Amino acid sequence: MALFRRFSRTFRENPSLAKMLVVFTVSGGSLMAYSEAKSSNEMNIVNPTETDSKKKRVVVLGTGWAGTSFLKNLKNSSYDVQVISPRNYFAFTPLLPSVTCGTVEPRSIVEPIRNIVRKKNVAVHYWEAECFKIDAENKKVYCRSNLTSNPNEKEEIVVDYDYLVIAMGARPNTFNIPGVAENCHFLKEIEDAQKIRRTIIDCFERASLPNLSEEEREKILHFVVVGGGPTGVEFAAELHDYVNEDLVKLYPKVKDAVKITLLEATDHILNMFDKRITAFAEEKFQRDGIDVKTGAMVVKVSDKEISTKELKNGGSVSTMPYGMVVWSTGIGTRPVIMDFMKQIGQANRRVLATDEWLRVEGCDSIYALGDCATINQRKVMEDVWAIFRKADKDNSGTLTVKEFQEVLDDICERYPQVGLFLKNKQMHSLADLLKASKGDAVKESVEVNLEEFKSALSQVDSQMKNLPATAQVAAQQGSYLADCFNRMEECEKNPEGPLRFRGEGRHRFRPFRYKHFGQFAPLGGEQTAAQLPGDWVSIGHSTQWLWYSVYAR
Repeated sequence: MALFRRFSRTFRENPSLAKMLVVFTVSGGSLMAYSEAKSSNEMNIVNPTETDSKKKRVVVLGTGWAGTSFLKNLKNSSYDVQVISPRNYFAFTPLLPSVTCGTVEPRSIVEPIRNIVRKKNVAVHYWEAECFKIDAENKKVYCRSNLTSNPNEKEEIVVDYDYLVIAMGARPNTFNIPGVAENCHFLKEIEDAQKIRRTIIDCFERASLPNLSEEEREKILHFVVVGGGPTGVEFAAELHDYVNEDLVKLYPKVKDAVKITLLEATDHILNMFDKRITAFAEEKFQRDGIDVKTGAMVVKVSDKEISTKELKNGGSVSTMPYGMVVWSTGIGTRPVIMDFMKQIGQANRRVLATDEWLRVEGCDSIYALGDCATINQRKVMEDVWAIFRKADKDNSGTLTVKEFQEVLDDICERYPQVGLFLKNKQMHSLADLLKASKGDAVKESVEVNLEEFKSALSQVDSQMKNLPATAQVAAQQGSYLADCFNRMEECEKNPEGPLRFRGEGRHRFRPFRYKHFGQFAPLGGEQTAAQLPGDWVSIGHSTQWLWYSVYAR
């Protein structure tokens, strides 16, 4: 042991001894000591406290499509990332309707957040907690954890941030209709799908009990789906297949009492799809025995009946008994986001507004993406004077076609509605715009003043549209924002965005642009409708395999 102490002291006093292997025996047993040391001037001593103080802290609220896409694509190790969400996994939500009927098991569409971030070279930490307050002025978020031993006490956590990424998603929108929150099922989370699945089985079990009248059985087995969008339509189709392919074999005595009703307030289901898809879906549901009621607006839901107002027949109100109601009519803003909007002067808005770089308006260090926010695209007519002045390089007070063409790319990048307007009208230059506005031939040498320039651009803003609240949009926003964070320092030195028409220089980044890759609508019976870019529409069994290939990646 004395010999061992001498060697130990030697290693401590002489770290320049790079490598040494010592083998000796003590009381008949072997003991091996191995040292690999560096001199003090060669060692890279890392102080965690100092390292963290140099890093910018990025707090991410939410683990949905937007938040998870941001985490997956963030590669810059100069950030200290703190993820906060009550859900410690990412859920592949397009397959939730399949979970309700057992076509897909819940574990097949979830991935733990810790598993997603554990192999990254970025310092990412996760806390299972829920944010209940955002303090933009002091750059703090207040969170509450439910994982305490005492259910009556909730541990509160306060987190400071340098950058805040809000990706909390949205909640189901009940439109303040009486009884919806208390009596309807929603389809936003894994727990919702599992609850629906249990309720379906419970309804069939109750209907199978003796001493029930036929009227009572029909009431229990009446399944109502409110909302004719993709989620509602897919769930109705999945439920129809589940009943006719599986449950009728287990409950043969009650199969004739089953009824599925789909309620939609507008004139058609799947309004966001091509008319050919809408017509096919309505005809297929009619053949399958699914009762589609369009122009029916729900006004009240009790524990036994659902009341609808017929918009086509003079507004008459009718009621129908039900066994289960699934509500799928849109999304609403979460309370924490509504409180935050009041702080920053957006109380009158329906949803949190950001600029084209996903920054919350009025908050330079806060970003919002996904269903909780919308991009407030700036109008050309708000900046028409600044655009004119920037293009008029010789300060002549008039603008030539050549001068406009020199800044046209920057204008189209900053204001995408300009490029869309030119494309839709098959125009290529200011001369074409002037022809449309003045109605006569215009040569490239012609000069226009500010008023004529305003007249030429007066219809451009009519092309502005809000992005849909879909997983596809949220995922692309998360990827875009991560790319911005990855190249933050580089783009500070060498901006790559369009010209600042109301300032000097260029914007750091190009604005976010959504690229639509198409949309699917499973209609049951191994048939799916697809609408892809270029007005390409496909309906039928072959499209079902295309849908499988997309979601099996």
